[in-house]
Amino acid sequence: MNNKIRKILPQLITLLVVVLIFGFFTFNAQTNMASRGIDFGFGFLSQESSFDVQFSLIEYDGSHSYARAYLVGLLNTLLVAFIGIIISTIIGVIVGIARLSPNYLIERSAAFYVEFFRNIPLLLQIFFWYFAALRALPLPEKADPIFGVFFLTIKGLFVPAFIWNNFDIFFYSLLAAIISIILIRNYAKKVQENQGKQIPVLYISISLLLVLPLLTFLIGGVSLNFEVPVLKQIAKTSFIYEGGLGLPPELIALTLALALYTATFIAECVRAGIQGINKGQKEAAASIGLTPNQVLKLVIMPQALRIIIPPTTNQYLNLTKNSSLAAAIAYPDLVLVFAGTALMQTGRAIEIVSITMFTYLSISLFISILMNWYNKKIAIKEK
Repeated sequence: MNNKIRKILPQLITLLVVVLIFGFFTFNAQTNMASRGIDFGFGFLSQESSFDVQFSLIEYDGSHSYARAYLVGLLNTLLVAFIGIIISTIIGVIVGIARLSPNYLIERSAAFYVEFFRNIPLLLQIFFWYFAALRALPLPEKADPIFGVFFLTIKGLFVPAFIWNNFDIFFYSLLAAIISIILIRNYAKKVQENQGKQIPVLYISISLLLVLPLLTFLIGGVSLNFEVPVLKQIAKTSFIYEGGLGLPPELIALTLALALYTATFIAECVRAGIQGINKGQKEAAASIGLTPNQVLKLVIMPQALRIIIPPTTNQYLNLTKNSSLAAAIAYPDLVLVFAGTALMQTGRAIEIVSITMFTYLSISLFISILMNWYNKKIAIKEK
Protein backbone atom coordinates (compact mmCIF):
# COMPACT_ATOMS: atom_id res chain seq x y z
CA MET A 1 0.00 0.00 0.00
CA ASN A 2 2.82 2.38 0.85
CA ASN A 3 4.48 1.67 -2.49
CA LYS A 4 1.23 2.46 -4.27
CA ILE A 5 0.89 5.77 -2.43
CA ARG A 6 4.49 6.66 -3.24
CA LYS A 7 3.78 6.10 -6.94
CA ILE A 8 0.51 8.05 -7.04
CA LEU A 9 1.42 10.93 -4.72
CA PRO A 10 3.98 12.64 -7.05
CA GLN A 11 1.47 12.48 -9.89
CA LEU A 12 -1.27 14.03 -7.74
CA ILE A 13 1.08 16.81 -6.60
CA THR A 14 2.12 17.53 -10.20
CA LEU A 15 -1.51 17.66 -11.31
CA LEU A 16 -2.40 19.97 -8.42
CA VAL A 17 0.46 22.34 -9.26
CA VAL A 18 -0.63 22.51 -12.91
CA VAL A 19 -4.24 23.22 -11.91
CA LEU A 20 -3.16 25.92 -9.47
CA ILE A 21 -0.94 27.63 -12.07
CA PHE A 22 -3.70 27.51 -14.69
CA GLY A 23 -6.25 28.76 -12.17
CA PHE A 24 -3.98 31.63 -11.10
CA PHE A 25 -3.51 32.91 -14.62
CA THR A 26 -7.21 32.47 -15.41
CA PHE A 27 -8.28 34.37 -12.30
CA ASN A 28 -5.68 37.07 -12.94
CA ALA A 29 -6.87 37.51 -16.53
CA GLN A 30 -10.53 37.72 -15.46
CA THR A 31 -9.70 40.29 -12.77
CA ASN A 32 -7.74 42.48 -15.18
CA MET A 33 -10.43 42.25 -17.87
CA ALA A 34 -13.17 43.11 -15.37
CA SER A 35 -11.24 46.14 -14.12
CA ARG A 36 -10.92 47.40 -17.71
CA GLY A 37 -14.53 46.66 -18.59
CA ILE A 38 -13.63 44.00 -21.19
CA ASP A 39 -16.15 41.21 -21.77
CA PHE A 40 -15.15 37.65 -22.57
CA GLY A 41 -17.07 35.47 -24.99
CA PHE A 42 -17.28 34.01 -28.48
CA GLY A 43 -20.45 35.73 -29.60
CA PHE A 44 -18.45 37.93 -31.98
CA LEU A 45 -18.00 34.92 -34.28
CA SER A 46 -21.56 35.39 -35.57
CA GLN A 47 -21.06 39.09 -36.31
CA GLU A 48 -20.44 40.46 -39.81
CA SER A 49 -16.72 40.54 -40.60
CA SER A 50 -16.84 43.57 -42.94
CA PHE A 51 -13.55 42.77 -44.70
CA ASP A 52 -12.67 40.90 -47.87
CA VAL A 53 -10.07 38.22 -48.52
CA GLN A 54 -8.14 38.14 -51.79
CA PHE A 55 -8.00 34.34 -52.06
CA SER A 56 -10.53 31.85 -50.71
CA LEU A 57 -11.40 28.23 -51.42
CA ILE A 58 -15.03 28.87 -50.43
CA GLU A 59 -17.47 31.67 -51.13
CA TYR A 60 -16.73 34.64 -48.91
CA ASP A 61 -17.16 38.42 -48.77
CA GLY A 62 -17.40 41.10 -46.13
CA SER A 63 -21.04 40.29 -45.40
CA HIS A 64 -20.12 36.90 -43.96
CA SER A 65 -19.39 36.28 -40.28
CA TYR A 66 -16.08 36.10 -38.44
CA ALA A 67 -16.64 32.35 -38.16
CA ARG A 68 -16.69 32.18 -41.96
CA ALA A 69 -13.50 34.26 -42.09
CA TYR A 70 -11.90 31.80 -39.66
CA LEU A 71 -12.88 28.92 -41.97
CA VAL A 72 -11.37 30.73 -44.96
CA GLY A 73 -8.06 31.18 -43.14
CA LEU A 74 -8.09 27.59 -41.91
CA LEU A 75 -8.68 26.12 -45.37
CA ASN A 76 -5.93 28.30 -46.86
CA THR A 77 -3.53 27.11 -44.15
CA LEU A 78 -4.46 23.46 -44.74
CA LEU A 79 -4.00 23.94 -48.49
CA VAL A 80 -0.43 25.20 -48.06
CA ALA A 81 0.39 22.48 -45.52
CA PHE A 82 -1.04 19.70 -47.71
CA ILE A 83 0.70 20.79 -50.92
CA GLY A 84 3.93 21.56 -49.07
CA ILE A 85 4.05 18.15 -47.37
CA ILE A 86 3.53 16.31 -50.67
CA ILE A 87 6.12 18.32 -52.63
CA SER A 88 8.71 18.30 -49.82
CA THR A 89 8.32 14.53 -49.38
CA ILE A 90 8.86 13.84 -53.10
CA ILE A 91 11.87 16.16 -53.31
CA GLY A 92 13.26 14.93 -49.98
CA VAL A 93 13.13 11.27 -50.96
CA ILE A 94 14.76 11.94 -54.35
CA VAL A 95 17.51 14.13 -52.88
CA GLY A 96 18.08 11.77 -49.95
CA ILE A 97 18.65 8.83 -52.28
CA ALA A 98 20.75 11.03 -54.61
CA ARG A 99 23.07 11.86 -51.70
CA LEU A 100 23.97 8.16 -51.58
CA SER A 101 24.58 7.89 -55.30
CA PRO A 102 27.98 6.54 -56.43
CA ASN A 103 27.89 9.17 -59.17
CA TYR A 104 30.02 12.08 -57.92
CA LEU A 105 28.10 14.79 -59.80
CA ILE A 106 24.70 13.61 -58.58
CA GLU A 107 25.91 13.21 -54.99
CA ARG A 108 27.58 16.64 -54.91
CA SER A 109 24.56 18.35 -56.50
CA ALA A 110 22.26 16.84 -53.88
CA ALA A 111 24.64 17.84 -51.09
CA PHE A 112 24.82 21.41 -52.41
CA TYR A 113 21.02 21.62 -52.52
CA VAL A 114 20.72 20.45 -48.91
CA GLU A 115 23.44 22.74 -47.55
CA PHE A 116 22.20 25.76 -49.52
CA PHE A 117 18.50 25.71 -48.72
CA ARG A 118 18.63 24.53 -45.12
CA ASN A 119 21.16 27.20 -44.08
CA ILE A 120 19.18 30.19 -45.34
CA PRO A 121 16.41 31.43 -43.01
CA LEU A 122 12.98 30.38 -44.20
CA LEU A 123 11.59 33.92 -44.06
CA LEU A 124 14.32 35.12 -46.43
CA GLN A 125 13.51 32.31 -48.83
CA ILE A 126 9.84 33.34 -48.79
CA PHE A 127 10.88 36.94 -49.54
CA PHE A 128 13.14 35.76 -52.37
CA TRP A 129 10.43 33.80 -54.15
CA TYR A 130 7.81 36.50 -53.66
CA PHE A 131 9.69 39.77 -54.09
CA ALA A 132 12.52 38.67 -56.39
CA ALA A 133 11.53 35.62 -58.45
CA LEU A 134 7.78 36.10 -58.94
CA ARG A 135 7.89 39.90 -59.14
CA ALA A 136 10.21 39.59 -62.15
CA LEU A 137 7.49 37.85 -64.16
CA PRO A 138 5.69 39.72 -66.96
CA LEU A 139 2.35 41.48 -66.68
CA PRO A 140 -0.74 39.51 -67.86
CA GLU A 141 -0.92 41.33 -71.20
CA LYS A 142 2.74 40.56 -71.93
CA ALA A 143 2.86 36.94 -70.77
CA ASP A 144 3.46 34.23 -73.35
CA PRO A 145 1.32 31.09 -72.93
CA ILE A 146 2.99 27.88 -71.80
CA PHE A 147 1.76 24.97 -73.94
CA GLY A 148 -0.95 27.33 -75.14
CA VAL A 149 -3.11 27.15 -71.98
CA PHE A 150 -0.90 28.03 -68.97
CA PHE A 151 -0.06 31.63 -68.08
CA LEU A 152 2.59 32.53 -65.49
CA THR A 153 2.44 36.24 -64.69
CA ILE A 154 3.20 38.67 -61.92
CA LYS A 155 -0.39 38.19 -60.77
CA GLY A 156 -0.05 34.43 -60.41
CA LEU A 157 -0.35 31.18 -62.31
CA PHE A 158 -3.47 30.68 -64.41
CA VAL A 159 -4.33 27.17 -65.53
CA PRO A 160 -7.34 25.50 -67.19
CA ALA A 161 -10.19 24.51 -64.88
CA PHE A 162 -11.96 21.15 -65.07
CA ILE A 163 -15.69 21.16 -65.77
CA TRP A 164 -17.14 17.76 -64.94
CA ASN A 165 -20.36 16.07 -65.99
CA ASN A 166 -21.50 13.26 -63.65
CA PHE A 167 -18.49 13.76 -61.43
CA ASP A 168 -20.06 11.57 -58.71
CA ILE A 169 -19.76 8.49 -60.94
CA PHE A 170 -16.09 9.25 -61.62
CA PHE A 171 -15.48 9.79 -57.89
CA TYR A 172 -17.07 6.44 -56.96
CA SER A 173 -14.99 4.65 -59.58
CA LEU A 174 -11.83 6.24 -58.20
CA LEU A 175 -12.85 5.28 -54.67
CA ALA A 176 -13.50 1.70 -55.80
CA ALA A 177 -10.06 1.59 -57.41
CA ILE A 178 -8.39 2.78 -54.20
CA ILE A 179 -10.27 0.23 -52.07
CA SER A 180 -9.36 -2.54 -54.54
CA ILE A 181 -5.69 -1.51 -54.40
CA ILE A 182 -5.69 -1.67 -50.60
CA LEU A 183 -7.27 -5.16 -50.64
CA ILE A 184 -4.86 -6.41 -53.31
CA ARG A 185 -1.89 -4.97 -51.42
CA ASN A 186 -2.92 -6.74 -48.21
CA TYR A 187 -3.47 -9.99 -50.10
CA ALA A 188 -0.08 -9.68 -51.84
CA LYS A 189 1.61 -9.11 -48.49
CA LYS A 190 0.09 -12.31 -47.06
CA VAL A 191 1.10 -14.29 -50.15
CA GLN A 192 4.64 -13.01 -49.89
CA GLU A 193 4.89 -13.85 -46.17
CA ASN A 194 3.36 -17.34 -46.53
CA GLN A 195 4.55 -18.49 -49.96
CA GLY A 196 7.45 -16.17 -50.81
CA LYS A 197 5.76 -15.14 -54.06
CA GLN A 198 5.55 -11.58 -55.29
CA ILE A 199 2.45 -10.16 -56.92
CA PRO A 200 3.07 -7.10 -59.17
CA VAL A 201 1.04 -4.75 -56.98
CA LEU A 202 2.41 -1.59 -58.60
CA TYR A 203 1.35 -2.55 -62.13
CA ILE A 204 -2.04 -3.80 -60.93
CA SER A 205 -2.59 -0.57 -58.99
CA ILE A 206 -1.70 1.61 -61.97
CA SER A 207 -4.02 -0.45 -64.18
CA LEU A 208 -6.93 -0.09 -61.75
CA LEU A 209 -6.40 3.66 -61.40
CA LEU A 210 -6.47 3.99 -65.18
CA VAL A 211 -9.05 1.42 -66.27
CA LEU A 212 -11.89 1.99 -63.76
CA PRO A 213 -12.07 5.80 -64.20
CA LEU A 214 -11.67 5.34 -67.98
CA LEU A 215 -14.72 3.06 -68.06
CA THR A 216 -16.83 5.86 -66.56
CA PHE A 217 -15.99 7.99 -69.61
CA LEU A 218 -16.76 5.17 -72.05
CA ILE A 219 -19.93 3.72 -70.55
CA GLY A 220 -20.75 5.80 -67.47
CA GLY A 221 -21.72 9.05 -69.13
CA VAL A 222 -18.88 11.02 -67.54
CA SER A 223 -17.42 13.87 -69.57
CA LEU A 224 -14.69 16.39 -68.89
CA ASN A 225 -14.22 19.81 -70.43
CA PHE A 226 -11.54 22.42 -69.90
CA GLU A 227 -12.12 26.08 -69.27
CA VAL A 228 -9.03 27.91 -70.53
CA PRO A 229 -8.13 31.31 -68.99
CA VAL A 230 -8.86 34.21 -71.35
CA LEU A 231 -7.18 37.61 -71.09
CA LYS A 232 -9.67 40.45 -70.64
CA GLN A 233 -9.10 44.19 -70.41
CA ILE A 234 -11.01 45.82 -67.54
CA ALA A 235 -9.43 49.28 -67.80
CA LYS A 236 -7.15 51.19 -70.13
CA THR A 237 -4.00 49.69 -68.63
CA SER A 238 -5.42 46.86 -66.54
CA PHE A 239 -5.83 43.27 -67.68
CA ILE A 240 -7.05 40.12 -65.91
CA TYR A 241 -7.66 36.49 -66.83
CA GLU A 242 -11.22 35.25 -66.80
CA GLY A 243 -12.11 31.59 -66.50
CA GLY A 244 -9.80 28.78 -65.55
CA LEU A 245 -8.13 28.52 -62.17
CA GLY A 246 -5.84 31.20 -60.77
CA LEU A 247 -3.17 30.59 -58.13
CA PRO A 248 -2.01 33.82 -56.45
CA PRO A 249 1.73 34.56 -56.26
CA GLU A 250 1.57 34.52 -52.45
CA LEU A 251 0.46 30.88 -52.49
CA ILE A 252 3.14 29.92 -55.02
CA ALA A 253 5.95 31.70 -53.15
CA LEU A 254 4.97 30.31 -49.75
CA THR A 255 4.54 26.75 -51.01
CA LEU A 256 7.85 26.79 -52.89
CA ALA A 257 9.78 28.16 -49.91
CA LEU A 258 8.24 25.75 -47.40
CA ALA A 259 8.65 22.72 -49.67
CA LEU A 260 12.24 23.40 -50.72
CA TYR A 261 13.30 24.25 -47.16
CA THR A 262 11.60 21.28 -45.48
CA ALA A 263 12.75 18.86 -48.22
CA THR A 264 16.38 19.37 -47.12
CA PHE A 265 15.63 17.97 -43.66
CA ILE A 266 13.52 15.13 -45.06
CA ALA A 267 16.41 14.28 -47.41
CA GLU A 268 18.73 13.93 -44.43
CA CYS A 269 16.15 11.73 -42.67
CA VAL A 270 15.99 9.48 -45.75
CA ARG A 271 19.78 9.34 -46.06
CA ALA A 272 20.18 8.49 -42.37
CA GLY A 273 17.49 5.81 -42.57
CA ILE A 274 19.09 4.05 -45.54
CA GLN A 275 22.58 4.30 -44.06
CA GLY A 276 21.24 2.87 -40.82
CA ILE A 277 20.70 -0.50 -42.51
CA ASN A 278 23.63 -2.84 -42.07
CA LYS A 279 25.61 -3.39 -45.26
CA GLY A 280 25.64 -7.11 -44.58
CA GLN A 281 21.89 -7.32 -45.06
CA LYS A 282 22.19 -5.80 -48.52
CA GLU A 283 24.95 -8.23 -49.43
CA ALA A 284 22.96 -11.17 -48.03
CA ALA A 285 19.90 -10.17 -50.06
CA ALA A 286 22.00 -9.89 -53.22
CA SER A 287 23.62 -13.26 -52.54
CA ILE A 288 20.27 -15.08 -52.72
CA GLY A 289 19.56 -13.65 -56.17
CA LEU A 290 17.49 -10.54 -55.41
CA THR A 291 17.79 -7.74 -57.93
CA PRO A 292 18.90 -4.25 -56.75
CA ASN A 293 15.28 -3.11 -57.05
CA GLN A 294 14.07 -6.03 -54.93
CA VAL A 295 16.81 -5.39 -52.36
CA LEU A 296 15.69 -1.79 -52.04
CA LYS A 297 11.98 -2.64 -51.93
CA LEU A 298 12.02 -5.77 -49.75
CA VAL A 299 15.05 -5.36 -47.50
CA ILE A 300 16.26 -1.79 -47.22
CA MET A 301 13.16 0.42 -47.30
CA PRO A 302 10.95 -1.62 -44.90
CA GLN A 303 13.67 -1.28 -42.26
CA ALA A 304 14.73 2.25 -43.21
CA LEU A 305 11.17 3.54 -42.86
CA ARG A 306 11.26 2.73 -39.16
CA ILE A 307 14.16 5.14 -38.86
CA ILE A 308 12.83 7.72 -41.32
CA ILE A 309 9.24 8.16 -40.11
CA PRO A 310 9.74 9.65 -36.58
CA PRO A 311 12.06 12.55 -37.61
CA THR A 312 10.06 13.11 -40.79
CA THR A 313 6.95 13.58 -38.66
CA ASN A 314 8.73 16.46 -36.93
CA GLN A 315 9.41 18.06 -40.31
CA TYR A 316 5.74 17.79 -41.30
CA LEU A 317 4.82 19.53 -38.05
CA ASN A 318 7.44 22.22 -38.63
CA LEU A 319 6.16 22.85 -42.15
CA THR A 320 2.58 23.22 -40.91
CA LYS A 321 3.57 25.65 -38.16
CA ASN A 322 5.99 27.56 -40.40
CA SER A 323 3.10 28.27 -42.76
CA SER A 324 2.14 31.01 -40.30
CA LEU A 325 4.96 33.06 -41.86
CA ALA A 326 2.50 33.63 -44.71
CA ALA A 327 1.49 36.88 -43.02
CA ALA A 328 4.86 38.34 -44.12
CA ILE A 329 3.74 38.32 -47.78
CA ALA A 330 0.01 38.86 -47.11
CA TYR A 331 -1.14 35.35 -47.98
CA PRO A 332 -4.56 35.02 -46.27
CA ASP A 333 -3.83 32.13 -43.93
CA LEU A 334 -5.28 31.61 -40.46
CA VAL A 335 -2.84 34.01 -38.78
CA LEU A 336 -3.33 36.89 -41.21
CA VAL A 337 -7.11 36.59 -41.62
CA PHE A 338 -8.21 35.60 -38.13
CA ALA A 339 -5.37 36.41 -35.71
CA GLY A 340 -4.60 39.54 -37.73
CA THR A 341 -7.49 41.38 -39.36
CA ALA A 342 -10.29 39.89 -37.24
CA LEU A 343 -8.36 40.54 -34.03
CA MET A 344 -7.66 44.17 -34.94
CA GLN A 345 -11.32 44.80 -35.73
CA THR A 346 -12.87 43.07 -32.71
CA GLY A 347 -10.18 43.53 -30.06
CA ARG A 348 -10.94 39.98 -28.83
CA ALA A 349 -7.28 39.11 -28.32
CA ILE A 350 -7.69 36.32 -25.76
CA GLU A 351 -10.50 34.56 -27.62
CA ILE A 352 -8.97 34.82 -31.09
CA VAL A 353 -5.43 33.92 -30.05
CA SER A 354 -6.78 30.97 -28.04
CA ILE A 355 -8.78 29.69 -31.01
CA THR A 356 -5.78 30.08 -33.31
CA MET A 357 -3.45 28.29 -30.90
CA PHE A 358 -5.94 25.47 -30.39
CA THR A 359 -6.36 25.13 -34.17
CA TYR A 360 -2.63 24.73 -34.81
CA LEU A 361 -2.43 22.33 -31.85
CA SER A 362 -5.27 20.23 -33.30
CA ILE A 363 -3.69 20.12 -36.77
CA SER A 364 -0.32 19.12 -35.32
CA LEU A 365 -1.86 16.44 -33.11
CA PHE A 366 -3.77 15.03 -36.09
CA ILE A 367 -0.56 14.79 -38.15
CA SER A 368 1.25 13.20 -35.19
CA ILE A 369 -1.51 10.63 -34.62
CA LEU A 370 -1.60 9.74 -38.32
CA MET A 371 2.18 9.36 -38.60
CA ASN A 372 2.45 7.46 -35.30
CA TRP A 373 -0.26 5.08 -36.51
CA TYR A 374 1.71 4.44 -39.69
CA ASN A 375 4.95 4.08 -37.76
CA LYS A 376 3.30 1.53 -35.47
CA LYS A 377 1.87 -0.31 -38.44
CA ILE A 378 5.27 -0.84 -40.07
CA ALA A 379 7.01 -1.68 -36.79
CA ILE A 380 8.49 -5.15 -36.35
CA LYS A 381 5.93 -7.42 -34.69
CA GLU A 382 7.59 -9.47 -31.96
CA LYS A 383 5.96 -12.81 -31.14
